[in-house]
Amino acid sequence: MNILYGVPGEGLGHATRSKVVIGHLLAQGHDVRAVSSSRAFHVLDAAFPGRVLEIRGFHLAYKGLAVSKSRTSALILRTAPVSLQRNFRQYQQLLHDFRPDVVVSDFESFSYFYAKAHGLPVVSIDNMQIISRTRLDVAVPPQERGNYQLAKNIVRLKVPRSRHYFVATFFTPPVSKARTTLVPPIIRPEILAARPSQGPHILVYQSATTQHDLVALLQQLPEQEFRVYGFNKEESHGNVQLKAFSEAGFIADLASSRAIITNGGFSLISEAVFLHKPICAVPIPAQFEQWLNAAEVEKLGYGRHFAAITADNIRAFVGGLPGFAGALASYAQDGNAVLFANLDACLAGLAAE
Repeated sequence: MNILYGVPGEGLGHATRSKVVIGHLLAQGHDVRAVSSSRAFHVLDAAFPGRVLEIRGFHLAYKGLAVSKSRTSALILRTAPVSLQRNFRQYQQLLHDFRPDVVVSDFESFSYFYAKAHGLPVVSIDNMQIISRTRLDVAVPPQERGNYQLAKNIVRLKVPRSRHYFVATFFTPPVSKARTTLVPPIIRPEILAARPSQGPHILVYQSATTQHDLVALLQQLPEQEFRVYGFNKEESHGNVQLKAFSEAGFIADLASSRAIITNGGFSLISEAVFLHKPICAVPIPAQFEQWLNAAEVEKLGYGRHFAAITADNIRAFVGGLPGFAGALASYAQDGNAVLFANLDACLAGLAAE
């Protein structure tokens, strides 16, 4: 089949997992073209040269450590006219030499609109649909209910009436809507090949690097060794090492860590769960999906969920490491076999139609 694959540019989690699925689809003999933006475009274009079109995507704007709804809205309104013109030209190019049979969307809108404009079926593969297509099994506190409702509304509107929804997740709340299949998280080959061990360090990853007191805060725990990614620097501050980004170095530090401290991003939490690494999750404020991932980490006994990184919170997390490791020991998944088998069956059904 000819498959158009849409990947958003916000964050690299979408790109890394979509790269795994696109590689599988190509290996199965499908002709795949992808559309993406920003850093995700460059990741995919390097992996699949000549198969990726660059479009203009929408991005989040931050105020401090939190997502700013007003700044994000203003950013979208300011950039939308130019973005839409560029995307229209790119889709004209796509239509000129490629006729998709089906669209696969990892929470990406423009490929979805293309599908609807041309009467094509859409298959959704992402983790966000967990918010709207299941009954959550954690209590949402009053202060998060507004974020929950906003997130649910956005997710519902993103790729509605898709032919099927494959929802990647490390937790399994009851499914509440038809045409929905929960699958284990998509794990990239480098993580599948990693051999986990327990070194002396705790890996720290912060995508929002506006918390400038992080190093001083970690230095309050001199008995712990921290390797920090996110500032893209190579510096040593006693028990705190800042690390410039290197995919191989990051994976090696993750696989050999005692535990991780991160926000609520799905990709890294999923990789930590797969490698049985206890997790201290501190979600970015006003991002409900991150709050949900962190809440599930604590519910499952895989780690702790805190609203902020403090020395006391880290001490509490470190004190619970043996129990978290015990809970994680029971987690197992067979690579990406479940998703691939279900996706292949879905596409075979669409081809038969």
